[in-house]
Amino acid sequence: MRCTKGYAAAFAAILVVTGAVARAATTPSPGRPPTVVIHGPNYPLHTEVVVEVNKKGQVVRVKSTKPSKLQTFNLATYGNALQMWIRHPDGTAEVGLYRVTYDYDPKTQKITRSQSIISRGGSWANDPGAANVMVEMARKQYEAAEAAARKAQPEQNTKLPSLNEIRGFSPSPSPRSATLPPI
Repeated sequence: MRCTKGYAAAFAAILVVTGAVARAATTPSPGRPPTVVIHGPNYPLHTEVVVEVNKKGQVVRVKSTKPSKLQTFNLATYGNALQMWIRHPDGTAEVGLYRVTYDYDPKTQKITRSQSIISRGGSWANDPGAANVMVEMARKQYEAAEAAARKAQPEQNTKLPSLNEIRGFSPSPSPRSATLPPI
């Protein structure tokens, strides 16, 4: 199966944003913000990623990789493979082991992604997708950070000096001591 131009364009946009295949150069012009020009490598790149796919078509995990010369391209393709779905055109999915290849063409500066099945079936059919696991982990980390911040807030407020201490005023023992004197 070959990927569509839309997928290749979306993946190329991801690589541009992350700077994976790029050296950025800025060209200033008067009155305008600098323009960023992206230069990909002038040699072709090829990576292969073997992934396990569950019954929904989600990639469960990356089993192995065959890297290219460029480490940032390898990282971007690895991350893309973890987030992808592999389904038939009718929307059904087949549990199995798949080979996903990424080819960068320096002439067109486009990336072609293709996938092919290596073997059908697997013990990971009911496992959650890797992207779902990452989202759930991020949600739990966010909730833990929020809980820690809520717990630390009252503790932090008890350590603050009183307004009278900040102003350098010590109240006298009179009925007016509950209020601050005028400045």
